Amino acid sequence: MHEPVLLQETIDGLDLSEGDVVIDGTLGRAGHAMSALQRKRGIFLIGIDRDEDAIEESKRKFDEAGINPTNWKLFLGNFRDMDKFIREAGKDHADKIMLDLGLSSPHLDSSGRGFSFKKNEPLLMTMEKNPERDSFTASDIVNTWAEEDIANVLYAYGDERYSRRIAKAIVERRREKPIDMTDDLANIVSSSVPAIYRRGKIHPATRTFQALRIAVNDELGNLKSGLEIGLKSLKTGGRMAIISFHSLEDRIVKNFIKTAEKNGLGKSLTKKPIVPSAGEIAQNPRSRSAKLRIFIKQ
Repeated sequence: MHEPVLLQETIDGLDLSEGDVVIDGTLGRAGHAMSALQRKRGIFLIGIDRDEDAIEESKRKFDEAGINPTNWKLFLGNFRDMDKFIREAGKDHADKIMLDLGLSSPHLDSSGRGFSFKKNEPLLMTMEKNPERDSFTASDIVNTWAEEDIANVLYAYGDERYSRRIAKAIVERRREKPIDMTDDLANIVSSSVPAIYRRGKIHPATRTFQALRIAVNDELGNLKSGLEIGLKSLKTGGRMAIISFHSLEDRIVKNFIKTAEKNGLGKSLTKKPIVPSAGEIAQNPRSRSAKLRIFIKQ
């Protein structure tokens, strides 16, 4: 079961009003979206997700909860295209936008696409449930990229201190056979780093898997584009709530808000990011690194 992170803080921060057009650009299993629809029955919600299962599960939840179907419309796609989906929903602006940038629990636990090293799955890491035959995957990176390029991705997107050692081990291993499964990659990483690193607080492959996932899905590029499109789509006085989970994402959000403030386009409503309480972290350990920033357009 996916637990929505910083749920009440996000919904409270959006300050929903009757008639608002609300965008949930990372619908997932509709935790935040459902709360918004139940908080203000008169809003219109546009939900966007790249995963077909997320769309279908959200539809089911809304139907079971008796949410009026005239109050929501869901789209399979990328939140960087939210302006297109706003038009397709018959609207011309957004009043509120929320983005939860974290990977959902179903992606980690049951997607079968290799997001986690805890299960042996095909090394895909695509957000799409059914990637096309020629879709870009994590397997493409580890099996075809130059050693230096792999190392650069691991360092830039995973802050992996042993990026060059891991990249070297990957290239050496793939000469024997393709690296197609998560167990293969996790074992390569573990065997290429110092023993003290293997005994650390996190699994030694954590940063490698994060980096590959970010690269495969162009997560940072999507975020930059999505924030810019979101700002253009927001009505004056509209709000944007963004939950990030690692420093690369949070830095992009922080700089976006800072630039918007400098240009007189809005202001931050969270001088410091809102973080989960000790109680929430105890109940949902995956929330521990979450940071919520809220922005209002002027």
